[in-house]
Amino acid sequence: MIHREAEKELIKLAEQFKAVAVTGPRQSGKTTLVRKVFSQKPYVNLENPDIRRFAVEDPRGFLSNYPHGAILDEAQRAPELFSYLQQILDEHDDKGLFILTGSNNFLLQDNISQSLAGRVAYLFLLPLSLAEISTQGKQDNNQSLFKGGYPALYNESVEPAKFYANYIRTYIERDVRLLKNITDLFAFERFLRLCAGRTGQLLNMSSLATEVGVDVKTIGSWIGILETSFIVFRLQPYHKNFNKRIVKMPKLYFYDTGLALALLGVENSSQLALHPFRGNLFENLVIVDFLKRRYNNGQTNNLFFWRDNTGNEIDLLIEINNRRVPVEIKSGQTITNDFFKGIRYWNKLTKTEGGILIYGGDTRQKRSNDITIVPITEMHSIEM
Repeated sequence: MIHREAEKELIKLAEQFKAVAVTGPRQSGKTTLVRKVFSQKPYVNLENPDIRRFAVEDPRGFLSNYPHGAILDEAQRAPELFSYLQQILDEHDDKGLFILTGSNNFLLQDNISQSLAGRVAYLFLLPLSLAEISTQGKQDNNQSLFKGGYPALYNESVEPAKFYANYIRTYIERDVRLLKNITDLFAFERFLRLCAGRTGQLLNMSSLATEVGVDVKTIGSWIGILETSFIVFRLQPYHKNFNKRIVKMPKLYFYDTGLALALLGVENSSQLALHPFRGNLFENLVIVDFLKRRYNNGQTNNLFFWRDNTGNEIDLLIEINNRRVPVEIKSGQTITNDFFKGIRYWNKLTKTEGGILIYGGDTRQKRSNDITIVPITEMHSIEM
């Protein structure tokens, strides 16, 4: 079993709150994690039709079977439980009484905000980080991009292409219908694949609407569906403009590069050597790994990018010691002077020094003006 970095934070939250909700994508390891940490608690899977029927039809009777708490897996499937959970939590002083999991962030949060606000702590569990994957053996950058981070791909002998094909099918046929009854699934799947082709790019919803053949409002709604089900996220622009016109559109990234590549039709890692989207996907891999580190530590997403209207850009701004530090991301293995262009422009603009270059090579260096060069395999050593 792969040790999850979020385990420490989960234990800490359960010691402070009466209930903890662990949410994240399907098959990101939520059930495995909570069952390991809370092995003494009864486990209840609300995906089971018989169990769910009992919970929905007689929520009070259902919960009376668990006087000392339980793990309620996919809790959003039985929203009738939440009002009764509120009463139980209010009557008990015990911490970590109920552990809720859910792969549908919107439905879970909606139910919690209506009945359990202030009583439940959240932990977002994304697929495996690069540091967690490294414990399973060494793999090159193309393999990391292609395989992604879903635990099943490292715990079992499952082919990535087959895993993601089934994942996409399950997501479209099940989760999308649960969130919103989309009648034209063909158009939605086309939209999903077009999003994969826009990884690391500015999110232009008008352009997407034209290509898919729907209106902009529909695209906005569909993007929201992808976000609440942990398929994509938007990286927001940093708005301090330093007297310059800046880009205010967010960038689009996937929570897992393996899923994005499957949507692009890539069938093996060797295809990535000359793939036109390799640089964008490498950037995606680095950015989402920073996001995983924050979530695993119980922190919120405070990552940004910056770009002005003349094309000057910083791939990522991270906060270190109350200071925004520029991060440039390059997939190449050979360091060139052009790699530092964005950081040097930012330092001149902000009258600061320092920055981080993350690249596809394997040598760590310290350059002038406090610029640190870090191989992607050593990202975990960067202080945040």
